[in-house]
Amino acid sequence: MDRKKTKLLDATVWKFLLVGVANTLVGSGIMFLLYNLAHVHYWLAVCANYAVGGILSFFLNKYFTFQNKERSAAQVLRFILTVAVCALIAYGLAKPAVRWALAGYGTRVQENVAMLAGMVLYTGLNYLGQRFFAFREQKKS
Repeated sequence: MDRKKTKLLDATVWKFLLVGVANTLVGSGIMFLLYNLAHVHYWLAVCANYAVGGILSFFLNKYFTFQNKERSAAQVLRFILTVAVCALIAYGLAKPAVRWALAGYGTRVQENVAMLAGMVLYTGLNYLGQRFFAFREQKKS
């Protein structure tokens, strides 16, 4: 058990979080500007965040965080699937939960808080998905 815990909490966690800071600055900046200044729909702002942040994340996590050498379309598809599933789960859970918790507040407040909550949920889910699915170590034959 300790070995699995140690493997899960190694240097890749810190690298992933550092990449996450860069992604957060870029992606959430786009998301909140689109939502609050351009008044685009909640889901469109979220999608723009993850489209731009996803491209940055793919390259930084592939080469910096996980130092992955695989070059395949399958890996790109695993990455896209990971990002999409994690975003849908995180933001899909965050929005109704925040709407319920902040029922007395307006939609703008609820949706801004939901985007923040979704970011937190997404980070944890995405680390696990990228580490163990998208950029998993290939078994040597």
